[in-house]
Amino acid sequence: MSRIGKIPISIPKDVHVNIIDNKIIIKGKLGILSQKISEKVKIIFKDDKLFLSRIQEDKKTKSLHGLYRILIDNMVKGVSNGFQKELELVGIGYRVSYYGEILEFNLGFSHKIMMKIPKEIYAEVRIEKGKNTILILKSYDKQLLGMIASKIRSLRKPEPYKGKGIKYLKEYIRRKAGKSA
Repeated sequence: MSRIGKIPISIPKDVHVNIIDNKIIIKGKLGILSQKISEKVKIIFKDDKLFLSRIQEDKKTKSLHGLYRILIDNMVKGVSNGFQKELELVGIGYRVSYYGEILEFNLGFSHKIMMKIPKEIYAEVRIEKGKNTILILKSYDKQLLGMIASKIRSLRKPEPYKGKGIKYLKEYIRRKAGKSA
């Protein structure tokens, strides 16, 4: 049996779970998430815990077993606590502004980059004098948060010589030596 898939998912008191056919709906204080589940994986809800079991024993089903367990666990954690990603803008003149649902980036190009973010994501900009600008993204949907953070990072990936660009806060950038005379 899958090591990850066999671990039960404990459900907090403020989270409600509905299982309808092959769809699971999880409601919490931060929002509502739903996920369609494969017919090869069976969900059992008992004593405030979710148990996942597989019907077949082929390789594809084994991988789906662990995948759905992690997805459902992330949904439960998201609607109860939420997730957060922090991005750091490294470079002179690199700035970000947040207006409603639109992020406006100044990244050293000849134009500003405007990006609309979904309403499920809350953005916050932290600017301190003498330090790099930090963009904090918060959401209850871990998949959506990761996709948006990755898309923002791809606007100006950190380059290996000076380290300028958009990077995750604790990310390490391998540096290369420049030209030697």
